[in-house]
Amino acid sequence: MEFKDYYQVLGISKTATADDIKKAYRKRARKYHPDVSKEADAAARMAEVNEANAVLSDPEKREAYDALGRQAPHRPGQDFRPPPNWDAGFEFSDGAGAASAAGGPDGEFSDFFEQLFGRHARAQRAQSQYREAPRDAEWGGTPPPSRGNDHHARIELDLLDAYQGAERSLTLRGARLDDAGRMVHEQRNLQVKIPKGVREGQLIRLTGQGSPGTGGAPAGDLFLEVQFKPDPRWRAIDRDVYQPVAVAPWEAELGAVIEVHTPAGALEVTVPAHWKSARKLRLKGRGIPAATPGDLYLELSVALPPAHSDAERAAYTAMAKAFPRFDPRATQGA
Repeated sequence: MEFKDYYQVLGISKTATADDIKKAYRKRARKYHPDVSKEADAAARMAEVNEANAVLSDPEKREAYDALGRQAPHRPGQDFRPPPNWDAGFEFSDGAGAASAAGGPDGEFSDFFEQLFGRHARAQRAQSQYREAPRDAEWGGTPPPSRGNDHHARIELDLLDAYQGAERSLTLRGARLDDAGRMVHEQRNLQVKIPKGVREGQLIRLTGQGSPGTGGAPAGDLFLEVQFKPDPRWRAIDRDVYQPVAVAPWEAELGAVIEVHTPAGALEVTVPAHWKSARKLRLKGRGIPAATPGDLYLELSVALPPAHSDAERAAYTAMAKAFPRFDPRATQGA
């Protein structure tokens, strides 16, 4: 997908205030709105303008977008893939925000927006429709008490936290507009108990940690979406865990009992004889803990020892003589 420079779309600088953004949006809306514009690509350009405004007029999304630009700078139109868990630690509030504005002709945004903010925008639209307040006139001009908006953030944990449970100090980043329309960066620190058995994509709910309510109504909640940090030692799919394990050629062919350091601790594992690379060894119930725990899959691969000394080179020469009919390329065809 292509990288979108939302500042360029609106023709503003990265230091633009909320008022600058509003003025730029209105100017381009007058130019490209399909109902009045004579431009051939008016609908497409208006969709870009709506999308840029949806991000830059929302302080939380703008803060995350700016951070992404610093983390992975790209030029407009370049092929782009966001880094894994790029938005971990950014806090987003629900409610009727700018991202609930229509994007393209069918109310859709670009793939770039969907990759970055799609789930937040959908949550905002649903929250806005579900909690739409009655008109003031129906309440004598006084709005009723209203529960605070929920907040959402994606957090990164180590896979070991899912096996053992933990208490972590987390820093969440956000933003708001001051009275002059300038963006103010904010952050808050939380002590969070990570339950044993948590899995990727699961939501940890912190009651009352969302936006304050009005009129005596309770505050919203904070939902933390769990993501595991990339780790070359293992990866998780739901409650199953996959771990690459290297074995020596003689262990793979003759069989062996080896010690493997897994998220469940050090385990003695029997490698059956005549084991082939790319096959998986299943350890039932050694995945992420639960009432029905996942499994641990060891992905065995053969590691060749280097031949640096005369004795090591002689060992390889002897092996070649011991297997005169062995052809590693026999299955590749002529």
